[in-house]
Amino acid sequence: MLGLGVTGLKSNFVTLGHPYKLNFAITYWCQSHCIMCNIWDIKPKGELSLEEIQEFAKKNTHFKWVELTGGEPFLRSDIVEIARAFKENSKGLYILTMPTNSLCNLDMVMKRITEILELGIPRIAITVSLDGYRELHDMIRGVPGNFDKAMEMFKRLQALKKRYSNLFFVFGYTMLRQNQGQFMRTFEEVRKVIPDIKYNDFHLNLGQMSDNYYHTKNSDIKVSNAQLVSNEIEDVIKRREFDPSMIQAIERTFLVRLAEYARTGKQPMRSRSMEASLFMDSWGNIYPSIMWNKKIANVREIGYDLGRIWHSPEAEQVRREIREGKEPVQWTSCEAYQAIIGNITSFVSMKSGR
Repeated sequence: MLGLGVTGLKSNFVTLGHPYKLNFAITYWCQSHCIMCNIWDIKPKGELSLEEIQEFAKKNTHFKWVELTGGEPFLRSDIVEIARAFKENSKGLYILTMPTNSLCNLDMVMKRITEILELGIPRIAITVSLDGYRELHDMIRGVPGNFDKAMEMFKRLQALKKRYSNLFFVFGYTMLRQNQGQFMRTFEEVRKVIPDIKYNDFHLNLGQMSDNYYHTKNSDIKVSNAQLVSNEIEDVIKRREFDPSMIQAIERTFLVRLAEYARTGKQPMRSRSMEASLFMDSWGNIYPSIMWNKKIANVREIGYDLGRIWHSPEAEQVRREIREGKEPVQWTSCEAYQAIIGNITSFVSMKSGR
């Protein structure tokens, strides 16, 4: 954690020479039919092979935080080898995060998670998607029975945690027009299945539009009662327990600013896109973030080496636009955490509890 924290704090004062976080969609294949995302409708071909990803990992060894997302990342049978490639090449890798829709064979997923845990990465974080109580979640995800599979996945992770101290996991709850005002009912329904569930076991996010990642085609998911959703988030903040650790301080700040963003629609702070982090899709296309459809390059065309484009005119233009406040308005955990770390005033407010 020390290396990640030092690098993040350094970004307050200097322009980093390379990104420390990689948001990487390793596949766009997905079995869900989510109303807030059209990734499942893409049916992708020609995605980066394992050999290409290994080459990318060898040539970019500076990552301290890697997020392997999708689609459903566990549909890639080589996900363990992908994780291994980043572990072996980025010696300072502290955290690897992965979401799951819980629709793959659970025995297979648990086997692969166990193998990734055995790699020795200090922190493996799994987000189990859950967007409502049984009927609501299954409707939002478009798959009958998905709620029950998510419950089983979480219970299996609870059992696995007894063997691996580097395993961390939460339910990922995306707030939409379709589930606004329904978090507390969802929490109570989950507690009927998992009696020891806590508010800390949920990570909240706000559904947002994205052309280059979610391939969102309409705005029907946007919350219609911003104050209601903001109040929901603030209620969860009051009910959660926050210890003095840096990770909890960052999470608290994220939630406080999420409530603010839900209420005002204004971005709480400028991002650190194309400085602290970047987004790479499953074909190797590089973007500043999951929310910014501004292609910088494709790794297949630059020999898989980010160093060849990190100070390119395209990358410098993105940083200039961010400084001028011209980036797309957003507040997602994929980009917000490194923005918080890279904003010294946020650290002051986090430590003081404001």
